[in-house]
Amino acid sequence: MSLDGFSMRPLVRELNDQLAGGRIDKITQPNKQSIILSIRQPGQNHQLHISINSQNPAAHIMEKNLENPPEPPVFCMVLRKQLETGRIAAIRQHGLDRLILMDIDSIAAGGKIVTKTLVMELMGKYSNIILVQDGVIIDALRKIGNNSSRVRTVLPGDTYELPPGQDKLDLFTTDLAQVMARIKEADQEERLDKAILGACMGFGPVSAKEVCFCAGFAPSTRMHTLDEADFHSIETALDEIRQAATNEGTKPVILLDENQKVLAMASFPLHYLPQAVTLDFDTISAMLEKANALAGSYVLPDKDRFKKLVKNELHRAENKLVKLDEEIAAAENAEEYKIKGDNLMTYQYQYNDHEDAEITVANIYSETGEEITISLDQRFTIIQNMQLCYKKYDKLKRAQELLQVQRQECEASISYLESIEASLSASSSLGEIAEIHNELVEGGYLREKLKRKNNDKPSHPFRFTTPDGLQILVGKNNYQNDKLTCKTASFNDTWFHTQNIPGSHVIVRNGGEELSEDNILLAASLAAHFSKAQGSSKVPVDYTEIRYVKKPSGSKPGFVIFTNQKTLYITPDEQELAPILAQDPQQ
Repeated sequence: MSLDGFSMRPLVRELNDQLAGGRIDKITQPNKQSIILSIRQPGQNHQLHISINSQNPAAHIMEKNLENPPEPPVFCMVLRKQLETGRIAAIRQHGLDRLILMDIDSIAAGGKIVTKTLVMELMGKYSNIILVQDGVIIDALRKIGNNSSRVRTVLPGDTYELPPGQDKLDLFTTDLAQVMARIKEADQEERLDKAILGACMGFGPVSAKEVCFCAGFAPSTRMHTLDEADFHSIETALDEIRQAATNEGTKPVILLDENQKVLAMASFPLHYLPQAVTLDFDTISAMLEKANALAGSYVLPDKDRFKKLVKNELHRAENKLVKLDEEIAAAENAEEYKIKGDNLMTYQYQYNDHEDAEITVANIYSETGEEITISLDQRFTIIQNMQLCYKKYDKLKRAQELLQVQRQECEASISYLESIEASLSASSSLGEIAEIHNELVEGGYLREKLKRKNNDKPSHPFRFTTPDGLQILVGKNNYQNDKLTCKTASFNDTWFHTQNIPGSHVIVRNGGEELSEDNILLAASLAAHFSKAQGSSKVPVDYTEIRYVKKPSGSKPGFVIFTNQKTLYITPDEQELAPILAQDPQQ
């Protein structure tokens, strides 16, 4: 869900009012899809966040800055070279397209002032950020060659071409009578919302549906059912939505469903989804920042890459487990080969070598005289076939032991990978991702160098406080789990962990004091929340004192053994947990 071109017009006006005349002080690129410009104005600084994430491409002023990788990407370095210390001359919109242009004046060689344009194409999956000077592309965040598009390439040195104009009418500059005439020209079987979309420049489905609702019609209303009075209602609705988008006092809104999913957003009030929860904001930037948070569109660098890697390794390990089970089932038939060998030894003198492909004899181990059929390899003698049966028996007996060991190792690998998967879900900073990177490298899953030195902020566990003042620490990854359990916690603190389910180590700093039932339930709920069982009911959680928790020498990160534990089954109430989780700004 993103803003359409009609709602983007007030956004451009808002950005131009706040940023025009400002100096670009610093440029950062927190991930592959985002650029942040730090802009200095007299007495205040602004952070302009430009994102081309397909879920919610946008440009807005942000309050909370994002972490940056220690080494800036190439495109970020190009922007720094070209734009830092430049002055923003103007921010404008191309027609009513979802395309914002920022003109930046900078001093070139010889003291000459040159103007470069940062083009923000915010068009869903085709979004891009392009730096242009004198109509020529200097660089782009997403380079598009002939292999990707036959229609339009975006490469350094190419001539930049604006999208072709649409045969639609601008509601802000065109008389409403002309707009209505264009709507009436639509096919009589056309839906009303489609007719409005075809006539009004910059309109998206949200704006069109809002006009239909304000006019008193369903979006699916067919054109041939409308009369002149109906068209007058549509004209009035268009005038209202135009005034709402023009009025600087209008509050932008986001509409949410019961699961906090964004249904719609616009720079003006929306009414066509009366059952939705409405959030209004003082600025469009504040609305877009909230929409980004709700959509989870900001992804830490490497987080998705590691998720895919762990998912593939888990899939491989699970397939291996299935094959091992098949081999173990086959190995359990080892006794059959011993029985065949013993029968061949007994009856070897009754048959000639190389004559029979199989023989049927009375089984010497059957108390009722049942017969057994033994297949023979005619290339070998009866005695050699007997020896082959014994060799097969010995091999399968040895395999039973080895396969069981391999199965245990495979199960341990699956459990470990699931713990990393849970750690990735809980990670919210570059430092935590760096720790998981090192863990994957040391585990042999990633063939890269360890990150020994980096500029990332040190990672910290989640810290919460119970209503009666006790501190609860929750590890975000296996390294943090080890540090919390083996170094941070005192011997008489209480340790919580989901039973046989990958998740975080939870430490209650009670120092040997008896825990109240409420605190036990709270810590167990946090253990279930920060585990693979999040959202499940009746989650088993073990808890015991730290003195009974040990880490075996040479074991993988996060693995411990424990005794004297008690177990309770908890169904976390997410609404009751919300005030506790809100204590940690990273959650």
